[in-house]
Amino acid sequence: MTEMTRDRLVWVEIPATDLNRAKKFYEAVLETSLVENDEGPQTMQMIPSINGAMCGHLYEGKPATAGDGVTAHLSTPGELTDAMDRVKASGGEVVSEVISIPSGAFFYAKDTEGNSLGIFKYSN
Repeated sequence: MTEMTRDRLVWVEIPATDLNRAKKFYEAVLETSLVENDEGPQTMQMIPSINGAMCGHLYEGKPATAGDGVTAHLSTPGELTDAMDRVKASGGEVVSEVISIPSGAFFYAKDTEGNSLGIFKYSN
């Protein structure tokens, strides 16, 4: 088997019962603009990555119940304490303290729809 040269995570789809509310939340927390895409059967809000590609999207759907489903980890360019403030101010919930790992640090949160997420900051 040849060595993989691409990220193992290809895409993330995040369900939202209120797509506009979720869009505002993610734009505030990630400090970026989501890109509307209505080319498919339903409108999506695309999450841009650093290199200009898209790494996932929000769509109108039913989030998993608390404790179920996956946790999407998304990076922020700013400080994690500021991101925690943005999560709270945008209607989400911070559910952990900052956790340090060798490549950076993150905290767990819930978005406005109840989805589990991690907000990550790379080490310099």
